[in-house]
Amino acid sequence: MNATPAAVEMGMPPLQVENRLAILEPAYRRFADERTIVRRGGRITEVSATHYTVRGLSDTARLGDIVEHRSKAGTRRGEIVRIGAHEVLIAPFEGSNDAGVGDAVFNCGPFIIAPHATWRGRAIDSLARPIDGGSALIQGDPCETADATPPAALARQRVGTAFKTGVRVIDIFTPICFGQRLGVFAGSGVGKSTLLAMLASAEAFDTVVVALVGERGREVREFLEDTIGAESMAKTVAVVATSDESAMMRRRAPDTAMRVAEYFRDRGDRVLLVLDSITRFAHALREVAIGTGEPPIARGYPASVFTDLPKLLERAGPGVEGASGSVTAIISVLVDGDDHNDPVADSVRGILDGHIVLDRAIVEQGRYPAVNPLSSISRLAGKAWSEDERMLVTRLKSMISRFEDTRDIRLLGAYQPGADAELDTAVRQVPLVYEVLMQTPADPPSPDPLADLARHLRAKENPHAAQPN
Repeated sequence: MNATPAAVEMGMPPLQVENRLAILEPAYRRFADERTIVRRGGRITEVSATHYTVRGLSDTARLGDIVEHRSKAGTRRGEIVRIGAHEVLIAPFEGSNDAGVGDAVFNCGPFIIAPHATWRGRAIDSLARPIDGGSALIQGDPCETADATPPAALARQRVGTAFKTGVRVIDIFTPICFGQRLGVFAGSGVGKSTLLAMLASAEAFDTVVVALVGERGREVREFLEDTIGAESMAKTVAVVATSDESAMMRRRAPDTAMRVAEYFRDRGDRVLLVLDSITRFAHALREVAIGTGEPPIARGYPASVFTDLPKLLERAGPGVEGASGSVTAIISVLVDGDDHNDPVADSVRGILDGHIVLDRAIVEQGRYPAVNPLSSISRLAGKAWSEDERMLVTRLKSMISRFEDTRDIRLLGAYQPGADAELDTAVRQVPLVYEVLMQTPADPPSPDPLADLARHLRAKENPHAAQPN
């Protein structure tokens, strides 16, 4: 900032003038924004269980703006979800029990979050407030999540580098590449969260972002401390919105987690985003949309739900060309009633780059992870397999298919060894393959699952060959 001629004429040295002006500049910029002096507000005219209506904000409001509601109980925040000619509809984050007719409401503008590298190892809520009892979060450069968009389609890097998760059934049948988006489709109680925690422990990533949406509050601490563990938690940012929180908090959590993941991606990190679950996010979207008067079109889901899902999921993936960062997304899909043609599951399956199916029948057999290798697919597996590996996995799937298709016949005693050489091989080897695929979080990760499989098959078919030298 240059000294003014008037100040120089008054006999003040240029350097002294510059120092004084530099001190005054932040104050000037702060008061130059009229919102810091005069705040535009309105009054509540109607209150319902999940929303309230405000008159006086329509001409300056934008969808997604954050508002502050002031009452005798204190200050609460909410989000503008519908704008009319004279009134706006607000969905509060903490519930509308404290809202009363006539209370003042002020528009604070778009939701802003300022991630920082020191957020790793912390647990935050949907509004980026710490919930782990630690110190206040250090704020980085602010960014508006409302404007967050994925990189342009032709400006993105191509996906092509695979990595090992350490989970044998995943690395053999559905290998994952950096920047891939993979869904874990499962009903309730089949080990979905446990599998996600095993994937979150992969050593290939610099940063892990975990979004727990609609989870039981009792399980959050167990998941972070026991399932993920202190070592993996050191590089993890957890965004938590439990099932008892408002629909707006559950709706906001995936966006906050994605913004944190994008921040670390832009720093050049390889980021793993674990979102559990996208179905509960869709439920929150449905609750908010129906509250605004939007009609349901597919099993109770309004049309905006199927617009918002790709907007969120497309933000994951590789960064722009020339950058080294990427966001690899593992998205869990809670299949309602074990119906894999549920509207949310069907929509998400078409957006993602592959899907892992957990089967309740496999759980009943006592095999974990309960991944069905025949129903699971990775659309980028061809970039991870060599030609020999592709042929081997194809052969394994063929044997497993033959083994499962003839299960009832074998149980009835209609199977005769020697009549079908391929079936004989499947009956002999598939149970051994299943033994290798069984893995718990306590087991060490497998650096080479195909080698583990080969060693196990040789040991079982020729026990003397497995003796150590």
